[in-house]
Amino acid sequence: MEKPFTIRHEDLTLTATIHYPAKDGACSEKKMPLVVICHGFVGSRIGVDRLFLLASRMLADKGFLVIRFDYAGCGESEGIYGQHGLDSMIAQTRSVLDYGLSLDCVDPLRVTLLGHSLGGAVALLTATKDRRVKSLALWSPVAHPFNDIIKIVGRGVYDESINKGHSDYQGYRLQPEFFESLQQHQPFQEAPNFHGDVYIVHGTSDDVIPADYSFMLEKTFWLRGEGRCDKNILFQADHTYSKGAHKAELFQSTLDWLTSHEKRQQDWQHWSI
Repeated sequence: MEKPFTIRHEDLTLTATIHYPAKDGACSEKKMPLVVICHGFVGSRIGVDRLFLLASRMLADKGFLVIRFDYAGCGESEGIYGQHGLDSMIAQTRSVLDYGLSLDCVDPLRVTLLGHSLGGAVALLTATKDRRVKSLALWSPVAHPFNDIIKIVGRGVYDESINKGHSDYQGYRLQPEFFESLQQHQPFQEAPNFHGDVYIVHGTSDDVIPADYSFMLEKTFWLRGEGRCDKNILFQADHTYSKGAHKAELFQSTLDWLTSHEKRQQDWQHWSI
């Protein structure tokens, strides 16, 4: 069961959809794991070719409570995208976590942020600041926010923003402050501050964000003193996993990892007791 709703973040209304495992569309008495999905640059909670919609339905069908939402200025949410930089996206994500963890049926020890592309960087950066996040699933994650977004929009868009105070990219008004916010965060440097488990997926045919990033990110996570990192490189998959077979493998491998992570956490809790 799924239903749309809204979340207040400061003076903005963010639009979201919640997916319940229970068919009656309400929380059950059993505590459930929570997955919050973070979409990418100028994206939406539906995703390209319904990527996040389909993933949410599959995860909910397997017992996860899933929330997917539109960042300010995207999808159906209020705001102007170019006015809300990376710090705001992190704060918005935390507001969604506030809502999710306010539900009595959510297990606070089983909270995962799932982020794609720039949403992967936002998920990681949020997790380093918010200990309520226990695990991360990163799909084709951005690792150098400024350089990666400049590559996507083109240097001319950035130069126009600096010279004129704003630029137009596919109808989105990007201001210099937006690009400045991208320069202020380095996921590679901040990654060691997250101590939970991480799962990374990347396609070899991703021509937007290089798959090499995920190899380097995996190494960075493994150098931490705690927490493990697993990686899955999908042969010939593109940035948005547009082929059905690639989507199926992406979803199934993520589900398998989340399930195994749950089991490891339960085993650890039993051992600790």
